[in-house]
Amino acid sequence: MLRLAEMKAQGEQLVMVTAYDYPTARIVDRAGVDLVLVGDSGAQVVLGHSSTVSVTTDEMLVLAGAVRRGVSRALVVCDVPFGSTEVSDAQAVETAIRFVKEAGADAVKIEGAGPDRLSRIRAITAAGIPVFGHIGLTPQTATALGGLRAQGRTVETAERAVTEALAVEEAGAVAVVVEAVPTKITEVFASELRIPVIGIGAGPADGQVLVLHDLAGITEGKTAKFVKQFGQVGDALHAAVEAYTSEVRSGVFPGAEHQYGADDEVVEAARAALKRLR
Repeated sequence: MLRLAEMKAQGEQLVMVTAYDYPTARIVDRAGVDLVLVGDSGAQVVLGHSSTVSVTTDEMLVLAGAVRRGVSRALVVCDVPFGSTEVSDAQAVETAIRFVKEAGADAVKIEGAGPDRLSRIRAITAAGIPVFGHIGLTPQTATALGGLRAQGRTVETAERAVTEALAVEEAGAVAVVVEAVPTKITEVFASELRIPVIGIGAGPADGQVLVLHDLAGITEGKTAKFVKQFGQVGDALHAAVEAYTSEVRSGVFPGAEHQYGADDEVVEAARAALKRLR
């Protein structure tokens, strides 16, 4: 994880993207990203839940294990889901260890920077597991923040963002994700931190993270202000399945080139067997 601090010091931008299964993990790893995040956003984009809080540790471990098997060079960071660290430091350490041992995670990510969250970061770090912090908009506790909305746009929340960023670093985090915070507020503390600031709707920072389904154009409906679509994979998949459906119904597929042949004597043997059985 020392390389992360070195990249920040040298002004190299970190690239992080989410993945939730083996084939997409292979794709993003080959694309050259630095970090692959197995986000609890998988609850929504993969498992169909309405929010991130519904996903379980066991479900996240399945997703994380699949991603780990598809990644050979990038660092794999896993979100610890809501409910898996809230009870105690001991619970948090146990959860983090599971992600390392069972899924092969290189690091875990914890949302929030209240006293208990900082205690969890310290405890997991003390157990030898790198931790990424996450401040600003924290989807797991968005209800307490007034919903999925930008943070740091008032004096109170701007001061909180600065305080939390410094506290997360002091607690031992190796990097911090800052979500939905005005660029000028992020700039206040980003240069003061030794650890990288990875933005998602927080300006340039030291790197960026986006949900794969958002950036690839798979997500349906409205996306967040900070999302840019770099492709239209959803439309391409729709077109492919639509064409397949049309060809099957019209009898075009499968064509001769998609079928296996058999010698005449084999066919006759099959017919004879049918007669015996009937």
